[in-house]
Order: sequence, then C-alpha cells, then structure tokens
Amino acid sequence: MRLTYLLPLTLACATPAYALDEVTVALAIPPAVHDGAPYAAAEALGLFKDQGLDVKVLIFQGAGALLPQVASKRVTFGFPVAEPVISSYFHGKDPLPVRYFYNGVPSQTLEYAVLADSPIKTLADLAGKQIGVGALTWGTLPNSRAALKVAGLKPGENVEFVAVGALGAGFQALRSRKVDALNFNSSWDDMLELSGTAIRRIAYPDVFQENPGNGFIAHQDTFRDNPDLIRRFGRAYTQAQFVCEVNPAFCVQAFWRQHPESKPADADGKGLEEAKTLLSRRLQRTLYRPDGSARAPGQYDLKVIRAAIGAMAAAGEFPTAELPVEQIFSNEFVTSFNDFDKSALRQRAEGAK
Repeated sequence: MRLTYLLPLTLACATPAYALDEVTVALAIPPAVHDGAPYAAAEALGLFKDQGLDVKVLIFQGAGALLPQVASKRVTFGFPVAEPVISSYFHGKDPLPVRYFYNGVPSQTLEYAVLADSPIKTLADLAGKQIGVGALTWGTLPNSRAALKVAGLKPGENVEFVAVGALGAGFQALRSRKVDALNFNSSWDDMLELSGTAIRRIAYPDVFQENPGNGFIAHQDTFRDNPDLIRRFGRAYTQAQFVCEVNPAFCVQAFWRQHPESKPADADGKGLEEAKTLLSRRLQRTLYRPDGSARAPGQYDLKVIRAAIGAMAAAGEFPTAELPVEQIFSNEFVTSFNDFDKSALRQRAEGAK
C-alpha cells in the first residue's frame, strides 16, 4: 500500500514481473493502527498483489473532499460515512453517482464518552451540557443529533456540540472538563482509556446500533464496466482482516513499518500490547455481532438501514425516509469477497512476521 497526502508520498515497493491494476483508495482521515493495519498487512503479505492489484491510499480532508474524487472517477474507491451520500438524494439534483459495495464498519462505532466520575449516565443526562466533536463539519453530526433527539433532547437549544479537535486535543478537552462529553468513535475512546483516563461510555439508541458507518464506494460505472476489480479488492481486504484477527502482532508491526512516525517508544512491550488491543477490539466489532455470531464481511443489512433512515427522518435530520436504499448499498459481491481458502491463509498468517 502506498499512502499519499496532498503531495505524492509513496512507499518504495518492488516492481512486479507482470502488470498490476492500479487502484486508488480515498480516506477522509489518515489511518491509525486500528483501521490502517489491514491495508499494511495486505501489502506486506502480498494479498493485494495476489489479486493483481497495486493499491495506493490517498488522504483527503473529510468526506466532502473525498466524495467528488470518486464521483469524477479521479480515484477508484472511497471509504466515507454514509450520511453525505444519502443526503445527496435530497438536494433536488442528481444524486452522487456512487454506490457502496463493502460494509467496512457494520455497526455503530460512534458513542458518547464522559469521565468515569461524571454524573452523566444516559443520553438524557446530557441536557444543558457541551459535547466535544472533532469539527462541526463532521459528516457524522446528523446521526449524532438524531441520537440525542430520540432521547428527547434538542441539539442547539438544550445541548451543544463544540469543536475540540480530534484525538489528543479532544481527550484533553474532556480531561480538563472544558466539555462534558466527547462524541468520538469507540476505537478513539479505547485509546483514551488505554492512556489512563477512566471513562463511561453512553451508547446510541438501539435503532442506530447496527447502522453502518464507513464503507467502500465505487462509481456506478465501475459496477457496470469493471465489477471484477471490486471483487478482487474486496476479497483482498477481507483476507487482510482475517490475517489481522489471526496474527494482530504482525499487522501492527506491518503498519508501523509503513508509518514509522506512529511507532511508540516502547514498541516491544506495552506499546505493542496496546496496539494489538486496539486492533483486536476494532476487528471484534467489525467481524462479529454483539452476541458473538459472525458477520458476513462486507454485507449490508438493508432492513436495518431503512429503520435507521426512518429514525433520522422522524428526528428531522432527513426530509423523508423514502429512499432507494438498494441503489445506494449493494451486496452484489459479498460472496466473492469471502471466496478464499481460510485454512491456507491461516497458515500464512500464523507464520507472518
């Protein structure tokens, strides 16, 4: 995998003996170990190459910058949250010409977190409080507002979102009590806990718990003209998650080799154990349901999505619940994503270093 920001910054890789299909993947934020390790593992173990792919990851500043890149076919795939794509169907113009093909975050990862000694124990207790978010432009805010409205609150009137910055800046805002709560994802809250801050997590209402977050999208033309590219990429990504479940230490170290600036000083001890914990927790939430049953990697539950859209509309965040959900979220390739020899891959994963 090659990671590119505003200027091309590529990791050196060997020139293959045969031509690979070039694939660009647009992310809205730089990857961390919990979500970036599968890409690194796929590159290090040759999973992308096995599928005939040369994958380069590009970083854009949020979904608003990412989506036009896929819509104009300047990048192959993107990994945005769902709300901006859904919202494009309400603007009175042609909706974005993109479709989701892989449910990368199949459950609600966003939550509210307060300090462990806070009197706030429910969403309703957030009345009159300030909630920290990374930025007021975050595409997740409509869902965040809807969660509070379902609990009887009125965002903007009796509860306020405040921009505090991502990760460390936000953590400090909570620790110093500049805000009463944070509205971050569960993996970021894992980081906060592992840093030594005791917190209490407050979940979204049940109607949003299985609603998907980020997923891979492609232009509608790619679905029509090059569906095999989607199959091969999705298969390699699924294989990478499987590898990281089997051998999280390998995946963490592969990520650190690609991103040496993220490697902690105690990478052979506590740092490695914490990184493995972050990765394994993320994979547990991604690959399994709360009851422990396995998900079909990449699959969308359209019934759940319709229920969540209905709740968003009832909360006033969407103008209507009447949406062609099956045109936005596709399960067309799920069987292909999971079509590989798991026993053979497990042996490769167990021996990887």
